[in-house]
Amino acid sequence: MSLQNDLTQKVIEAVKQLYQVDLPTVEFQPTRKDFEGDITVVVFPMLRFVKGNPVHIGTQIGDYLQEHVDEVAKCNVVQGFLNIVIEDAYYLNFFNAIKDEVDFGYVKTISTDAVMVEYSSPNTNKPLHLGHIRNNLLGYSVAEILKASGKKVYKTQIINDRGIHICKSMLAWQKFGKGETPASSGMKGDHLVGKYYVAFDKAYKEQIAEMMDQGVAKEKAEKEAPILLEAQEMLRKWEAGDEAVVSLWKMMNGWVYEGFDTTYKNLGVDFDTLYYESDTYLLGRDVVKDGLEKGVFFKKEDGSVWIDLTEDGLDEKIVLRSDGTAVYMTQDIGTAIQRVTDFPDINGMVYTVGNEQDYHFKVLFLILKKLGFSWAEQLYHLSYGMVDLPSGKMKSREGTVVDADDLIQSMEDTAAEISQELGKLDGYSEPEKKELYRIIGLGALKYYILKVDPKKRILFNPEESVDFQGNTGPFIQYTYARIQSILRKADNVGSSAVETALELHEKEKELLKQIQLFPETVQLAAENYSPALIANYTYDLVKEFNSFYQQVSILGEPDERKKQFRVHLSKKVGEVIQSAFRLLGIQVPERM
Repeated sequence: MSLQNDLTQKVIEAVKQLYQVDLPTVEFQPTRKDFEGDITVVVFPMLRFVKGNPVHIGTQIGDYLQEHVDEVAKCNVVQGFLNIVIEDAYYLNFFNAIKDEVDFGYVKTISTDAVMVEYSSPNTNKPLHLGHIRNNLLGYSVAEILKASGKKVYKTQIINDRGIHICKSMLAWQKFGKGETPASSGMKGDHLVGKYYVAFDKAYKEQIAEMMDQGVAKEKAEKEAPILLEAQEMLRKWEAGDEAVVSLWKMMNGWVYEGFDTTYKNLGVDFDTLYYESDTYLLGRDVVKDGLEKGVFFKKEDGSVWIDLTEDGLDEKIVLRSDGTAVYMTQDIGTAIQRVTDFPDINGMVYTVGNEQDYHFKVLFLILKKLGFSWAEQLYHLSYGMVDLPSGKMKSREGTVVDADDLIQSMEDTAAEISQELGKLDGYSEPEKKELYRIIGLGALKYYILKVDPKKRILFNPEESVDFQGNTGPFIQYTYARIQSILRKADNVGSSAVETALELHEKEKELLKQIQLFPETVQLAAENYSPALIANYTYDLVKEFNSFYQQVSILGEPDERKKQFRVHLSKKVGEVIQSAFRLLGIQVPERM
């Protein structure tokens, strides 16, 4: 039982003894810095149940706690706040219990129910861009946090490898490519295919302009431009299984997959299983037909099938067109059901998709509930805001997106430039420097994006993210490296238990209280699907350590017992930083 739980029971017990009242809850908060205490009981909410002066009530409860709770050293009351000072021995006993615990803060017993986390899910007509980076980092981190909280997790993506947008790249390559391949051009496959997506858009716009010059209305020109009609015909051939079109599709998609794999590896994300839209786009039609018989859906006069969600505050939604073909909603219904068929232990799914799809997922989840699937209660849309750069919004058709590979390289270059300016790399070999630039650059990128609540829009500033001061990845990485330096200098300090008779310095106590919060933070981050809680916890821990480092001598401490404790405490802080950053997909360097 945690100290707060124990104190809750004792406060309830005190109020029962003193006032013959059953108190339903007890409100706690951290003690304000300008008062003595470690944890504070807020007395004011009790006044609904206990009549009297809050200072007097707080004083009586405090006296009871000092008499009945060994860990309570003393109490003081300021207005309606009961500030409780906890014995140093409590914190030292806690530290001894977790000092040698591997992966402290992670739940070691894994649930038998699994959660599937979907992220990335790109189109195969262009390379990954900055928006995909936020998606991948969020999805991967949430999956790792859920694992640490005790969940079994499957990481997946659905690759959008079919449709008119794919045919546009294919057609442009046929027309303008002259047989160019990744090998002949020296380009990554996804970049090469993306080049032809842009080429299609350029040719399409030129044809529209020519038709308009000939007196064709803009709307008609946009629908009847020859190159668009050719792309639509190519899609019809693909859906009919035309051998030549399917062969071209397989070749160009193969180029893209190799390119994506390189980007994923460089970004440090992975997947347990993959789904392809070309396999799943027909799923869901039979489910809709069953739902029609059960009255979940209804048919309109033209033969199209809909669901009426007006009583749920939404609107009518089409699930099958009049010609019997599926829409995206149909496919998503079928894919969700297929995943549970493939992995029967799934009891929940997390969809990492931008906030422009909020309504789509409200409808999807509601339909699955109405179809009677119990796991539909455990579906979550990890909705996130866009990422902007100071230069403005990205447009992939026009080739003005911020390419993921370019951004990763740019972050490494920025890290190199700033590190060299700060002169922190004396004695490093060139390969060591290159690896350090990669760790710092990627850490800066990931931390800058993940420290922000997923729902908020981000203005991403690469140089600001690589600052070695403030709430940044490099600042936290530098503190971790400083701790490793202390441990190297400390040499053989031993691994014996810390003496519980030690008197703690205020900064040691604050650091121990911050470490105590880590397991709870992991659980909160899992419940809220929010890596930002882990990121900002780590920043607070690092700030607390740096304050401790500046005010307390570690290796220069003459008392050997205190010196050993401070080295062990520093070591544990380093381990928690490493564990927290692992949940964000960020590496920490041994030296900086």
